[in-house]
Amino acid sequence: MLSVELTGDKELIARLEALPDELRIALNRKVTALTLKLEAKIKGKLSGEVLKVRTGNLRRSIHSRVEQTATSVTGTALSSGDVKYAGIHEYGGQTKAHIIEAKNGKALAFQMGGKQVFARRVHHPGSKIPERSYLRSSLKDMRDEIITGLNEAVAEVVKA
Repeated sequence: MLSVELTGDKELIARLEALPDELRIALNRKVTALTLKLEAKIKGKLSGEVLKVRTGNLRRSIHSRVEQTATSVTGTALSSGDVKYAGIHEYGGQTKAHIIEAKNGKALAFQMGGKQVFARRVHHPGSKIPERSYLRSSLKDMRDEIITGLNEAVAEVVKA
């Protein structure tokens, strides 16, 4: 007959029960750090790497947040949605044809065929905007670092 006795079983059970809380705390800390780094990377791309800065509105619209539930920790970096052209730069696309009218003066002034032209209104045929990803490309750039960081956070808690 074989008899097995486990010593320290109460301590082991207590440690295993505490593991989810410790793991959630460690993952929250790591996800927060990685999400802030991702936000900074996106803003860097919007500082001349992918798009030139004109007003800074798109860059200022970028923010991040970390949400935690009983079973998950989620980090998100995004544009707040108040910049109309954010999506077309991220994914590319076609603008619709539209009329441009003078608002602050009597006429629009522009160069066409090397000559100065004045007009009260012009018909813009629309523009094809190429994809200039700053969100998805930043996430792709950080993919390996994110995976490594999350694995390290789990390994630190399990080892302790």
